[in-house]
Amino acid sequence: MISIDKYWEDPKTLHIHREKARAYYIPYDSAEQAATRKRGRSPFYQTLNGAWRFQYHSSVEDVNEAFYEADYDASGWDTLLVPSCWQTNGYDQLHYSNVNYTIPCDPPYVPDENPAGLYIRDFAVAEQWEKKDKYVVFEGVNACFYLWINGQFVGYSQGSRVPAEFQIGDYLTAGVNRMAVMVLKYCDGTYLEGQDLWRYSGIFRDVYMLARDEAHIRDAFVRTSLGQDRSEASLRVELETTGSLDVYATLLGPDGHEVGARHVTVSDSGVLELSVTAPQLWSAERPVLYELYLSAGEEIIRFAVGFREIEIQDGVFRINGVPVKLKGVNRHDSHPRLGQTIPLPHMIEDLKVMKRHNINTIRTSHYPNDPRFLDLCNEYGFYVIDEADLECHGLAITDNWKNIEKGLNMQSFVDFHQLTKDAQWEQAFVDRAVRMVERDKNQPCIVIWSMGNESGYGPNHIAMARWTRERDASRPVHYEGAAPLYLGHEDVSCLDMESRMYASVPEIEAYAKDEASTKPLLLCEYSHAMGNGPGDLKDYWDVIYAEPKLMGGCVWEWCDHGIEQYTEQGERYYAYGGDFGEKPHDGNFCIDGLVAPDRTPHTGLLELKQVIAPVRIEEVQLQAGRLRLTNLYDFIDLSHLSFHWKLERDGQLLEQGVIDGLRTNPHASEEVVVPFSSASARIIDELTLTVSCCLQDETVWCSRGHEVMFAQFVPSMKREALADHVRKVSHQSIRAEEQGRMLHVAGFDFHHQFDLRKGVPTQLSRHGVELLAEPIRFNLWRAPMDNDRNMVRRWTYEGLEHTSLKVYRCDWKQESEREVTVTVDYSIGVYTRRPIVRGIATWRFDEQGGVSVQLTASVKEEIDFLPRFGLQLVMPEGMSEVEYVGYGPHESYIDKRNSVRKGKYAFRVEEMEHDYIMPQENGSRWGTDWAIVSNELGMGLHFEGAEPYSLNVSHYLPHDLTKAKHTYELERRKQTIVQLDYKMSGVGSHSCGPKLMEKYQLNDKEFTFRMDISPIFKEDE
Repeated sequence: MISIDKYWEDPKTLHIHREKARAYYIPYDSAEQAATRKRGRSPFYQTLNGAWRFQYHSSVEDVNEAFYEADYDASGWDTLLVPSCWQTNGYDQLHYSNVNYTIPCDPPYVPDENPAGLYIRDFAVAEQWEKKDKYVVFEGVNACFYLWINGQFVGYSQGSRVPAEFQIGDYLTAGVNRMAVMVLKYCDGTYLEGQDLWRYSGIFRDVYMLARDEAHIRDAFVRTSLGQDRSEASLRVELETTGSLDVYATLLGPDGHEVGARHVTVSDSGVLELSVTAPQLWSAERPVLYELYLSAGEEIIRFAVGFREIEIQDGVFRINGVPVKLKGVNRHDSHPRLGQTIPLPHMIEDLKVMKRHNINTIRTSHYPNDPRFLDLCNEYGFYVIDEADLECHGLAITDNWKNIEKGLNMQSFVDFHQLTKDAQWEQAFVDRAVRMVERDKNQPCIVIWSMGNESGYGPNHIAMARWTRERDASRPVHYEGAAPLYLGHEDVSCLDMESRMYASVPEIEAYAKDEASTKPLLLCEYSHAMGNGPGDLKDYWDVIYAEPKLMGGCVWEWCDHGIEQYTEQGERYYAYGGDFGEKPHDGNFCIDGLVAPDRTPHTGLLELKQVIAPVRIEEVQLQAGRLRLTNLYDFIDLSHLSFHWKLERDGQLLEQGVIDGLRTNPHASEEVVVPFSSASARIIDELTLTVSCCLQDETVWCSRGHEVMFAQFVPSMKREALADHVRKVSHQSIRAEEQGRMLHVAGFDFHHQFDLRKGVPTQLSRHGVELLAEPIRFNLWRAPMDNDRNMVRRWTYEGLEHTSLKVYRCDWKQESEREVTVTVDYSIGVYTRRPIVRGIATWRFDEQGGVSVQLTASVKEEIDFLPRFGLQLVMPEGMSEVEYVGYGPHESYIDKRNSVRKGKYAFRVEEMEHDYIMPQENGSRWGTDWAIVSNELGMGLHFEGAEPYSLNVSHYLPHDLTKAKHTYELERRKQTIVQLDYKMSGVGSHSCGPKLMEKYQLNDKEFTFRMDISPIFKEDE
């Protein structure tokens, strides 16, 4: 190995020759150029992004040549784009891990087989830079790196996701220069960077050089404060310079006009102050920004300024004096092809999608993001919880087999607090807070500093928090790892709020009502959005809105971290943990987002959008058209919205109109009258009223007319047993004949068949068209959702996936020429176990060809709850059309149905499905009144329950979805599978959150269920 100092296993050596942390900025030569924020337009900026020579070694021990020498021949090396991640370019191992360290847990030591990436870049320096000080900035390098220029050692740094800056002027020469970098995959900092993510390596964020005047502004802290009545604001700029310097400050208002200017001479440090009368305040709803230009020598530096005030009063989190609820998500840097290298357009797309779904808060889980991302948050309007690059979660399971076996009993994790209690690691902990705060301190969007994630709690965290509070008292400090359940250090006085992960609704409500709870509570993670979920959002937000001390929370998490891959046949799919042969791994636990890797929203995001919507609409007196609108915005009225209403009957539009001009104040309510006709008022109990709240004007994040939310008022009238268009007058008779084990039931235009030994219909046909491909069966199994993972072992133990019907007695009779009845005493069970369900099913055949089943069911006590109970029909090829009256247009479940609306829908079967990266139960429609599944000519079956039911129509059987681990493993069946469920248990978020609430469980021990099935040629009827 080359001769270098082994800094990577010394927690007290965090850098060599690295510049002191400072605020992020780029110097320009004019205000006009600075205003563009296009870094390449600055004559003092030079990118080093681009093609570098690259050589990968599986161990640093194999780096035997002085590759950093100025005349080293690297012509035979590979070419690698910077920024990028090794693993997305075919080097090293793609590896996903959640809790587990991917190396032996022996801090501060890392494996001797420590992969190394060698980088070489030849570059020129502009002649006009000759008399300038010169710096190089690495915005993100994972995990540590050594830097040489022209063969001379410049420095060392670690801390992957915060910048490292070095002064390099003394190492440069005229003409072509050479920069060499050695990046190591592991260092002692790896123990502090054990986040739940793909473990990427390399120079993954931008690299650039800056030319500075010899005397220049090194750092600036732009502090804002508001007067007591907020009619005045002050701006205090704390300056640090590299020498004596005249600094000129100009503050421009949101309209671009100057609102203040000052001049100050600074020698090393100084203060500059401005005051603003009647300031326009910044918030996520009105992200009003001022622009501060600092001019010194040849340089001009621009800072966005947002006047806002963050405080906690009487246990309530407030912004600008107003109680605010944080409606947030946790966001990792994640790109399906580039890994943690995030292009600017990708950042913008994330923010646009979030704004369109009513999200106002981002927790940068679990490290600072690219500084340009924060610039965008300032402009688009987001509250940001900026989190230090710190997670030691792997310590929680080190040498604790008994605890792991019992299911991660946190109270026994004696090693969890190991590093935060160790004084030799204090500097490493504090350094991560310092570099985050110093870089991001001028960003108005940041409203909370977070001291990392899941790293125990002890003196080193306390040191972090205390430094942060001393440096910036204007923002509260957060750290969830101090929660009492982890049994860490008892002193939490340095933290400004309580924080919990995945606390249940009763738990947070109890906290809010406890008078001893004096701090606001943040759910830094809740409603785990893995796979088909989350399903418990409304329950959380009903309590959050009701309790002032509950400040909101951040759903885990924003996006699925799938790696885009293609099969040999060219089919795209997303890979997850274990797909690349890595060990240890956590499977598809990285597929837990509200959006797919390509940012296609999952239905969980649509649910979140509706639940956290900034407007609430409630019925006052529907017959008179009176509704109550509540403005849940914190700072703006409703004048930017229009309210479009429509009245429908059985999916047919009767009336529509628009209500606009409303100016309901924030946190206030107002009654409005929907001006429908007197004729409609007389039958309003039979009609569906839908009110859609839309933006009146285009914004930077969506088009005009974008729907912010909707409300719907659905008639509660009791329905007839069958839809009117199915019932018709008939004077035909029905014939029944038993042949062997089969009962043949025939009429004027139909012929059905019932297996008296199996106890179910095996054939339904009309006009000779076969409508069943297999016998009808009872089904208790759903393809396990990710949120079922903690229940599926019990369901599998009980054999729910492989049940069969036991027929104790099957009798039939025909008491009239219009009806045949078959009565079946049955049970549903599986080998080894006692029967799961027992009951009586009564099948009735009428003279029109209709078939109905009414059954009783008794479920054995040992099962907490069933995933589902209902009928499963396999219909022949070609039954590709679905029409139904119920909720749509997308999937819905008993606890995931706020984002769907009642209507009449028509889809092809594949449009009823929702693809999840890990195949699972999907596509059900809760609350269906009736449905028709038919071929394109309208020949099929009509399904109607005595009560609304759950409908699922797919080209996959539940066991197809159960067996497949990726979408490409699914083979679409030609037949159509129809599930008609009495009930299905809810979705919840039990993959990481609390158990599914009892009210959403199919825990009925005794129930009855009726379903009417009718052959139909709907084009004729």
